[in-house]
Amino acid sequence: MRAYEVAPGTKDLSGLTLVQRPDPVPGPRQVLVRIRAASLNFRDLAVVLGVYPGPPAAGPVIPLSDGAGEVLAVGEGVTRFKPGDRVAPTFFQTWIEGKPRPSRALGAAPVDGVLAEKIVLHEDGLVALPSWMSFEEGASLACAAVTAWHGLMVAGHPIRPGDSVLVLGTGGVSMFALQFARAAGARVIATSSQDAKLERAKAHGASDLINYKTHPDWDKEVLRLTGGKGVDCVIEVGGSGTLARSMASVGYGGKVSLIGVLTGPHGDTNPHALMLRGASLHGIFVGNRVMFEDMLAAMTVNAIKPIIDKTYAFEDAAEAYKHQMEAKHFGKVVIRV
Repeated sequence: MRAYEVAPGTKDLSGLTLVQRPDPVPGPRQVLVRIRAASLNFRDLAVVLGVYPGPPAAGPVIPLSDGAGEVLAVGEGVTRFKPGDRVAPTFFQTWIEGKPRPSRALGAAPVDGVLAEKIVLHEDGLVALPSWMSFEEGASLACAAVTAWHGLMVAGHPIRPGDSVLVLGTGGVSMFALQFARAAGARVIATSSQDAKLERAKAHGASDLINYKTHPDWDKEVLRLTGGKGVDCVIEVGGSGTLARSMASVGYGGKVSLIGVLTGPHGDTNPHALMLRGASLHGIFVGNRVMFEDMLAAMTVNAIKPIIDKTYAFEDAAEAYKHQMEAKHFGKVVIRV
C-alpha cells in the first residue's frame, strides 16, 4: 500500500515522503480500514517541522490524526464494526470516556497516523460515521471538531441559549466552535485579520466581527460589543500571545477554553483577570470517544456540515501542507486518499 512517512529529525517538508509499505493485517479486536480522506491540523505542521513535543522519533512515522474510511476486514473478537462500515479514528485511541489519561495520539512519534491507504486500529479507537456525511467531511472531525465541542459543551458549564462566545481566527477549531455555538443558540463574535474571512464567518452565523489588525485592542472591542459584560466563553487558539486579551474579554462566571499555541510560547499569562470575574481557564487537549460520538449526534440533529476550505489529491499532500502553512485557509484542508 501507499503511505506518507515523516522522517526522524525532519525540519521541513522535504522530510515528508510517499513510500510503499506492506498491507497491514488486523489482529484480535483490530479493524482494517481503507482510508478515503484525511485532514490537516496545526499540530501536523509541528510534526513535519520537528517542533512537536514528545519523544524523538526512532523511525519514520505516518502523519495525520484525522481521517475517515470504510472497514475492509475485522480481526477475531471484534463486535463494534463489520466490513463495509464507515468509520473515523479517534485522536486518542485509548481515551474512551472520563478524565484525560496519559496517551500518545495518532500521527506523531511513536504512533502512526492516517495518511495511508490502509490502517489497522483497535475497534475501541473508532467511531461510526453518520450516513449523510462524506468521507471528506468525516475526516475533518477527530482533532479540530472534538476540541471545539470539548471547549464549548464539556469543560466547565456547557454553552446555553443566549450565551456569547468569542472565537479567535477562522481555522478548523474556531469554525467548528462557531457552528456548534450557533446551534446551541449562542451569539458568536469572530476575529480575523482579513475582512473577507470575517464576511465568510458572518455567512456561517457569526453575529459580530472584529478585524484585529484594525482593532489591535480587540478585547476592548469585545467589551464594547457586549455592553461591558464580556463573553461567556472564549475559544482561545492563540496561546500565550493572545491569552491576556482573551481573559480580559471573558465575563463574570465565564470560561476560557485554552486550546492552541498559534502565537508561540511567550506572552502575558497572568490569570488575575479571571479571579476578578470569577471566571475559569480550562486546558483543552482534544477529547475522548464519548465526546466524539455525542458531537456526531448533535451534528446530525442540527444538520451541521463541516466547512472544508480545499481538497487535495493524495499525490499532492505536500501542497496541502503548504496551503495550511500559509494560514490562508478557512475551515479544514483535506486530502483524498
